[in-house]
Amino acid sequence: MGATVGVAAVPAGAAPASAPQATRAAACPTGWGSLAKTDSSAVIAPVKDIRTGRHTCFDRMVVDLPGAGADVGYSVRYVDRLHQDGSGRHIPVAGGAVLEVRVAAPAYDPETGAPTYPGRVARPLPGVDLTGYRTFRDTRFAGSFEGETQIGLGLRARLPFRVLQLEDRLIVDVAHSWTATR
Repeated sequence: MGATVGVAAVPAGAAPASAPQATRAAACPTGWGSLAKTDSSAVIAPVKDIRTGRHTCFDRMVVDLPGAGADVGYSVRYVDRLHQDGSGRHIPVAGGAVLEVRVAAPAYDPETGAPTYPGRVARPLPGVDLTGYRTFRDTRFAGSFEGETQIGLGLRARLPFRVLQLEDRLIVDVAHSWTATR
C-alpha cells in the first residue's frame, strides 16, 4: 500500500543546499496522471464505509467492501459536473475540480435492498471531516444505482491520482501537486 522512506541525518555544510529538496522529491511518487482509470470487474459485496486520510504526498479516500476480495470494479475520472446516475440530477461539489468515483458495488444489501452505507444523496459523506487536507475540499454521496455506487470528490485543482485495489477495499489517492515535491 505504501513505502517507508528513511532519510539519513547529514551534518550542516556536508551536502549542497539543494540536497534537502532532492530528498523530499524522491519521497513523493510521480507519474500517476489525471486520465480516467477503470476496471470492469463487479462484486455483490456492498459498500460498508467510506473514509479518508492525509498522507505526506497525497490525500486518500478508502471505500470498504468486506467480502469483496481484491478485484473490485471502478471508474474514476474528472468531470465538469457530477450528475447522479439514473436521474441525471446535478449534485454540486465544492472545489476547483471534481473527481467522480464509481465503485462497481451497491451501497445496499442485494438480497433485501436495505442500505449498508448511511450516505444520503447530495450530502457530504457521513463521518468524513476534510479539515486540514491539502487536496480534498468536499465529498458528496451521489447514491447507488443498478449495483454501482457513485461519489463526488471535490479537489483543490485537477491533480494526478491513482487507484489501488486491495483486499476488501478500493483506494483513491490524489497527489498534492504535479511535481515530486511535497
